[in-house]
Amino acid sequence: MEKKNAVLSLYPTTKLLMILLFAISVFIIPNYLFGYAIFFVCLLIAAIGSVTKEFANLTIKGLFSLSVLIFVLQSFFYPGTHVLWEWSFLAITQEGVDFALGLTSKIIAVGSSLILFFRITPVKDFVYSLEVLGLSPKATYVVLSTLTIIPEMKKSSQIIMDAQKTRGVETEGSLMVRLKALLPMITPLVLSSVASTEERAMALEARGFTVNKRKTSIYSIEKTGRDSFIRVMLLVILILLIVWRVAL
Repeated sequence: MEKKNAVLSLYPTTKLLMILLFAISVFIIPNYLFGYAIFFVCLLIAAIGSVTKEFANLTIKGLFSLSVLIFVLQSFFYPGTHVLWEWSFLAITQEGVDFALGLTSKIIAVGSSLILFFRITPVKDFVYSLEVLGLSPKATYVVLSTLTIIPEMKKSSQIIMDAQKTRGVETEGSLMVRLKALLPMITPLVLSSVASTEERAMALEARGFTVNKRKTSIYSIEKTGRDSFIRVMLLVILILLIVWRVAL
């Protein structure tokens, strides 16, 4: 069924160019407010793409927690002369706050852009677009394996944990209980990962993956006129940002 969503239906490389523009622009425009604003732009795009919940969970639980930690550390330990607050050997300087704002705004902008890309772009679509660009099937398979290994291991670990629960192994409770349950979970996880790697290698050989012939695919994605228009607009915006920065 054809995708109807205005964001999800864009060609993968079009979405990648948009994300790269967001990430690059925060280094062109040295203003922490602009960097933080990129997050809200990504949030708006996530809402249009109907992935607001997934995007917000990943950014708030992971990205924001890291940014707050970096902000606190940089505020206290970045050298400066204008002291805003001081207690014992701890001191917050204006230079530290300014540096922390600039650094965390870039982290949030780049991080939220990457998270958005992988929320609105299926991995198989991204890999297909790379093959269309001329990347070899072996290289695209490496990209595919890298992007899917963590979700697959997470799914496998959850299955193993549920299986261990049915066998009477305690997996929830205090820290010591969780540590004791770690070994019964890690061992099957490693063994299953090795087995799945061997099965995948045999499946690729059966499909002629190593044959030096042009590969064909029944799965395809078509570019539209909207993709071309958006690409041109992204290029124009990037040029304007560079000209504006040089003029300043």
